[in-house]
Amino acid sequence: MKKISLLILVLILTSHFSCERDDICPETTSTTPRLIIDLHDFSNQEEKKNVLDLRVQGVDNNDALPGYDVVRATDDLILPLRTDSNTTQFKLHINYLKKEDGTIEGNEDIITISYSTEEIYVSRACGYKTIFKNVTLTIEPDGENWIKLKESLTDNQSIEDETKAHFILYH
Repeated sequence: MKKISLLILVLILTSHFSCERDDICPETTSTTPRLIIDLHDFSNQEEKKNVLDLRVQGVDNNDALPGYDVVRATDDLILPLRTDSNTTQFKLHINYLKKEDGTIEGNEDIITISYSTEEIYVSRACGYKTIFKNVTLTIEPDGENWIKLKESLTDNQSIEDETKAHFILYH
């Protein structure tokens, strides 16, 4: 009986001390950042301007990005970038309307974000995060682009956090 009690006591003590405080990644820890794009008025470039009825989805993906399935009005975008590739493409569709017969109205522009990736060790609990370097954004011309102009907010744009916008799109 003493051996069983001792065994149970040892098991309890080792299980209690096997988890350390840093085994849980705090929610406040910075993880792989997303691309932040501000949307500005093309006519008055200092002013932010809402886009209406916006739908955002990845190219070759029929589903809208979570949180972007027909947003009534927004003046910024927060988009995830692929970590398994050096490019990510999005369809930005304004005035999106899907009619009963399945036809879609509105104006769709495709943006391509190109970059190189680097993995950074965060901690044992959080693992690694990916940062994006030499980020470029291009707008595919289609003759009816609603996005008129783009601007990178720094030279050799890198995305290491989500504290400020990385690009401005003018419309």
